[in-house]
Amino acid sequence: MAHGLESLVLRHTHRIPAPKGSAGEGATAARQFDATLASVGFKLSAELLAHLSGLSEAAVVHTARRTLRTVREMVGDHVRHNAYFIDFPANVPGTEEFWTRCVAQALGDDTSRAHTLTQLARGVLDLLSLPVYGRYQHTYEEMLAAQDELIASAGDRVTVLHLGRDLDDEVTDLYLALAGSATPLSEEHLGDLGVLAERCASGPQPETIPIRENRALVNAARLAVGADPLLDTVVDVLRLACALSGGDVTLREPTRFRAIPRPVRRSLLAALDAVVEANPAKLADVHAHREPFKRLGERLHPHEYPRWPHAADVFAVARGEKEAWSFDSRFEQLLGQSDVLGAVHLLKSAPGRLFRALDRLLRTAEGQDERDVVVAAAVEIAPQVSGRVLLSVREHFQNRGRDGGRLRLFVNSRGRGWVAPDLRPPVPAADRARLIGALDAEIRRRLPATGRLLVDPDVLDVALPISGKASAAGLGVLPRGSLSAVDGERLRFFVYWKQTRQRTDYDLSALLLNSDYSTGSWLSYTSLRAVGGRHSGDVTEAPEGASEFIDLSLGRVRGAFVVPQVNIYAGEGFEEAEESFFGFMVRDGEQKGRPFEPRTVRAKSELRGVGRVALPLVFRREDDGRWSAKWLHLYLKGISAANRVEENQVSVSKVVRSLVEREYLTVRYLAGLLSDGATTVELWDEGAVPDEPVTYIGPERPEGLPAGSRVVTLENLGDLIPD
Repeated sequence: MAHGLESLVLRHTHRIPAPKGSAGEGATAARQFDATLASVGFKLSAELLAHLSGLSEAAVVHTARRTLRTVREMVGDHVRHNAYFIDFPANVPGTEEFWTRCVAQALGDDTSRAHTLTQLARGVLDLLSLPVYGRYQHTYEEMLAAQDELIASAGDRVTVLHLGRDLDDEVTDLYLALAGSATPLSEEHLGDLGVLAERCASGPQPETIPIRENRALVNAARLAVGADPLLDTVVDVLRLACALSGGDVTLREPTRFRAIPRPVRRSLLAALDAVVEANPAKLADVHAHREPFKRLGERLHPHEYPRWPHAADVFAVARGEKEAWSFDSRFEQLLGQSDVLGAVHLLKSAPGRLFRALDRLLRTAEGQDERDVVVAAAVEIAPQVSGRVLLSVREHFQNRGRDGGRLRLFVNSRGRGWVAPDLRPPVPAADRARLIGALDAEIRRRLPATGRLLVDPDVLDVALPISGKASAAGLGVLPRGSLSAVDGERLRFFVYWKQTRQRTDYDLSALLLNSDYSTGSWLSYTSLRAVGGRHSGDVTEAPEGASEFIDLSLGRVRGAFVVPQVNIYAGEGFEEAEESFFGFMVRDGEQKGRPFEPRTVRAKSELRGVGRVALPLVFRREDDGRWSAKWLHLYLKGISAANRVEENQVSVSKVVRSLVEREYLTVRYLAGLLSDGATTVELWDEGAVPDEPVTYIGPERPEGLPAGSRVVTLENLGDLIPD
């Protein structure tokens, strides 16, 4: 259990909980540990190296083994990445040449000759029927022997690991940070919170738990140790019941409720009764989740507990036996009557809902007087709205100022993306400007006065993580809409997957788009070579795991955009496979090495979304000729089988255009707000370490910051979101 918690802390914070052991002469072992870490792109901080050097050699070796296991997994080096073409990217054949070679080998094989001849006579050839197609023809060891060793480069990635506090302190701090997060967590982080909550339920708790999914996991742990759960809505009770049954606390997927012990049934019914008795209007929340409430009622047997009549009302509403008007229904009724002022008055008691309805209210309002009332109401209740909603609405109205006739991008909480024509009438520019000004003022008011703020230029264009669901687990992964520079002459991206039960074929492809988003060319198993690019070859099954790569010489790429995509051709979806992840590497000019070199990996992102086509990011050529990456984290529905880059190029182009042209709120935006107040904002200069505590925002924690400094990195970027 301790190792699992250490690994969890390391993944989230890049800190190793203070290693323990007897004192000794561990300096040599510590240096060897540091050298081994360098081979996968990590290193020990000076403080951590000194700490390990004072321990016994056995203690250092013990720490090294556990740490290396975790960091290899973080970067994707815990699996074997083989390539179909043994000396990729050299000697990759043309597609037709390769297919002809496969046919010739099939005709030379007694077991496949007759079937191949029959197919050729009919004029349709199934590549999967050819003995050598899609299956590795060499071992991983043979592939390594055919490749040159990697020559280290100053441009290789180096991620510094820092010395943490005692394990208990690190675990508590991480629990408090995740449980008290102001933004929704990703699926992986929710799972981590569940593990931490079980351990920390009896210890210190966050002052507030604003995200309801987090509260459900915390409540399940509190119930297990005899503490009262934190419940103030009927949906809180439903989420808690889902958590107790091992179900989905986000309520996106149906939960099969387990048999609930009588003491727990009493606790849940008593909680429902207390919530409704205190505020009967909360019965309206049942409508959005009628089916799960009906199924929960079958497990709780409310009729056996007449002393909690308000709890019984919850299930009566779910069954349609009792009426409860919801906010949404009353809001729709008022708008249907063109009563904008009445709708505004209603929603002022639900500030978050009013803010989410601002665009519609402004479009529905008749005349400037009514729009003035809408804007005035927004300004009045802005202090009561959560920081992430303020930022989300600010970003929305910023993008509503674009020219009409554009496509509108929709992305749900599972990353499924689609576009539709934007048919909404515009919001008057003056009203937008007043709202944006008021929102900026409120956001600035909530930002803490940091005194001296140092910002690394590399994070200025990182999008604010308004929701953890707009990202994916991994290393070097940025929130959707973030922009980062791609430094290097050769770009190589990769996908790895391992099937669970059935034959699964993922196809790594790249769509090359022109500046007007029209298709220039593509790289895939049907186009192994294009200008400046090579595909590593098609692998069509992965019982032991499989990898595919695309290598690009950026100086030779034509067009403005490179869109990597992972298409599910056959078999298991991304959430069904045992493991699946995407990433990219950057190498200097002629830097050789095996297809996968962990120290050149810039990012590794888990593929766990709903959809049959994954679009992790897009690479774009900037006006000065340099390249950058913009994170998408999108999944397209696709078709049930045989998804191919040729077939989805139009839909991919539309989605990419919508997201690339959308303006996201970034660290640069917050730094600009802070610079208007009592904070001095400076760009970070590695050669000028401050001599007093500062607030630092950057991709990683720098060494040498004065004690008492506040550090925000990619791992805790959500701390920037004001309450």
